[in-house]
Amino acid sequence: MINTFNFLLVTLLGIGKISKIPGSVASLVTTIFLFFLFHILNLAPDIILTIVILIFFISLYSVNQFIKNMDNKDPKEVVIDEFIGQSIPICLYEIAHEGIKETNETLTFYFIMFILFRIFDITKPYPVSYYDKNFKNSFGVIMDDVCAGLYVVAVLVLYMVFTS
Repeated sequence: MINTFNFLLVTLLGIGKISKIPGSVASLVTTIFLFFLFHILNLAPDIILTIVILIFFISLYSVNQFIKNMDNKDPKEVVIDEFIGQSIPICLYEIAHEGIKETNETLTFYFIMFILFRIFDITKPYPVSYYDKNFKNSFGVIMDDVCAGLYVVAVLVLYMVFTS
């Protein structure tokens, strides 16, 4: 039962088993899922962010259990880190822009956040690369995506500062 739960969590309900670009698919599914939670179900951003933080801590254990007997400590089927990393800028965007927003503007920002996250996750600028190279455990697997998500936040904050 625990092994099944770990598998479903770390592969984001099996998305990680997709043969081509599972990380990008997981990020896209996360973006669509969060749009649904925030704009269709109208859930509060601080509640979703709290859930993401809980998932972060649970994932530290779950990913560790999943990779403990593997040679590759960052297998492509582990995509919960993409969920966490992609969720950070979207949740913070929703917190910063709480209230009524134009759907076109929101979709544009979600698309930009998705693209920026994928760029930072794939290119791994410092410190994303630091966590990826130096921590061959669940912490490294997850933290490089957290850093990529925080880079997206930094870019959006700079954009908002320069355009206001």
